Amino acid sequence: MISKYKYKGLTWIDLESPTEDELLHVMEGYSIPLVVGEEMKNLSLQSKVDLYPNFIYIILHFPEISHGGGKSVEKEIDFIVSNDFIITTHYEPIDSLHEFSKTFEVDAILEKRMDIDHAGFLFFHLVKSLYVHSRHQLYTINLLLKDVENKIFEGTEGKMVEKISNINRTLLDFRQAIRFHKEVLNSFELAAKHFFGDKFGYYISAIISEYNKTQSTLDSHKEILDDLRDTNDSLLANKTKETMKVLTIITFLISPVTIISDIFVINNKFLKSENTNEYLLVLGLMIVTSLITFIYIKSKKWL
Repeated sequence: MISKYKYKGLTWIDLESPTEDELLHVMEGYSIPLVVGEEMKNLSLQSKVDLYPNFIYIILHFPEISHGGGKSVEKEIDFIVSNDFIITTHYEPIDSLHEFSKTFEVDAILEKRMDIDHAGFLFFHLVKSLYVHSRHQLYTINLLLKDVENKIFEGTEGKMVEKISNINRTLLDFRQAIRFHKEVLNSFELAAKHFFGDKFGYYISAIISEYNKTQSTLDSHKEILDDLRDTNDSLLANKTKETMKVLTIITFLISPVTIISDIFVINNKFLKSENTNEYLLVLGLMIVTSLITFIYIKSKKWL
């Protein structure tokens, strides 16, 4: 599907899951080399920047967290940035691009004055919105972290193990998606200054700043999660220790009684005896033995 937006002499062409005919049409219309078109047809393993005589080709991967804070997936966006046009290609719906397209159309209709003299500025606003969207997604993770923190101290440590693991997986997927952004943006800085001039350097720094804020938020969430995991593991270990302690004490209290009863059960005469005194003697011996055992455990401060 091809969507085209125009603003102040600039054109943004957004290709979502384009067919080969659609790609060929755009390539011919904007003089895009075949080698770039071939790359646009397939998903790339990592982000990159290539400088061509009449445009800059950039591949970036952005994370998309499923609704409810579930698993994060990578979504690739290919950018072709020239002086008077920008082409974006992706093979999955991307919410942040859709939101930006609505803003772009409104600005065009209202003829708002924006700092857009060439497509490099359009790229700046577009990528900035992508990073802002990423941080909004991380905010949902922050809410999950707060919920985990509250639940940990409500005595539900066992249930939190799986939830902590799921959040950790999401953050790892998020980090995996943007792992090459720093190197790519540094390369883009050199290419963009060469292509658009040194005055564009401020906007490149602003893009890198948006990435740094996103990375910093991600690192902060990971540190908080690690602290919560350590706290949860500590509480679980302590609860397990207390449980084992109680079970050991119960076993220790029962053992003497069991031994005494076994001794008398073995004695067939006792089993056949109807002497109540003998029964009370055995019962008293069991009680006294349990009390002595309990006093000994108490004196050793095991209880």
